[in-house]
Amino acid sequence: MSDKSIDLISTWAPYFSRPLPSVVGDLEKLERLVRKWQTAQNLVSRETLDAFWPRHIADSLQVLPLFTKAETKIFDLGSGGGFPALPLAIAGKGTKRHFVLCESNARKIAFLRTAIREFGLDAEVIAGRIETIDSRETGRADLVLSRALAPLNRLFELAFPLIHPQARLIFHKGRENLSEIEAAGANWLFDVVRHVSATNDQGTLLEIGNLRPRS
Repeated sequence: MSDKSIDLISTWAPYFSRPLPSVVGDLEKLERLVRKWQTAQNLVSRETLDAFWPRHIADSLQVLPLFTKAETKIFDLGSGGGFPALPLAIAGKGTKRHFVLCESNARKIAFLRTAIREFGLDAEVIAGRIETIDSRETGRADLVLSRALAPLNRLFELAFPLIHPQARLIFHKGRENLSEIEAAGANWLFDVVRHVSATNDQGTLLEIGNLRPRS
């Protein structure tokens, strides 16, 4: 990892549960694990591998300052290669946060479970389509995350059955976020705060609260 990447990651060190070198060491191991599995399974876009730390690690970790202590059950919808959940779980190892990674691709599920086991993370993988998840079995989420999965209106459809009324949702979005907010407003009522992305000058973190369908 370059010095520039270390400087970027250290931005969120005050939110880590362990000293920076310990967290960075695990994140470096995560990168090696992703690269090893990438040869057989497209965990992340091949075009982003050369910018792995800013595009995947830092992009995931920038959510940390938005977490609250009360949010202990965190769902990651469409986890794919494990971002943002795996870096966040590594950074918060030893806290009360429990991550639920939702993924339907069998090879990616195998990778996620391997990573969770190797790093001893407080996390689990739910295998299958998000629409089939039964919150009576999983419990309801305090916080829902998602990165590059679907338009906002669709994310609301997927997330709403899994959350309780006080839950929040934080989604990584790109330049079309304003039009997605407008489109979702036709079907949903919600509060939204837009946070400028620390890793993408065209990116935004949408922090959603009080989500409910329009009657």
